Amino acid sequence: MRIFVGIPLPEDIRERLGGLCSGLPRARWISPENMHVTLRFIGETDDAMAEDVDVALGAIRLPPFEISFSNVGFFERGRKVHTLWAGVEEGKTVGQLRDKVENAVVRVGFESEKRKFKAHVTLARLRGVPARRVSEYLHVRDGFFAGPFLAERFTLFRSHLGRGGAHYEVLADYPLDGV
Repeated sequence: MRIFVGIPLPEDIRERLGGLCSGLPRARWISPENMHVTLRFIGETDDAMAEDVDVALGAIRLPPFEISFSNVGFFERGRKVHTLWAGVEEGKTVGQLRDKVENAVVRVGFESEKRKFKAHVTLARLRGVPARRVSEYLHVRDGFFAGPFLAERFTLFRSHLGRGGAHYEVLADYPLDGV
């Protein structure tokens, strides 16, 4: 199974982010019901390892915290834009949760993540979209803001890949209710 850990978003925030999902031809837009903040992509694993991840994540303790989104940006691969995102306003709490998730996943036996963490929600995947069009898209959406909302849980998701894109199944929720 293919799994990852993320923070689910309330419907009003997903709707607000969904309002960003137009204006670029050939973009593969993420449907609002699939929007989340990814804390750690784990990838393919078996049931036993997924259960170990579940137990390790269940031991994480943090209080609830607020999340807001401000700005829209992109990730590049090589010199090509491949992902559009809405950025999480940087606060240390999202990073603390991500660090605790990373430590839990590594303790279970997965490799540590090499990429620098950037808290975000993916809006679209891009292939062959001219840089000029991406620049225009970003300019029009400059100053975007959504939130805040109170993050009261994080989630272990299973990703089912299909022709229409990915479908996410909740495997477990973990409350943010401790110190």
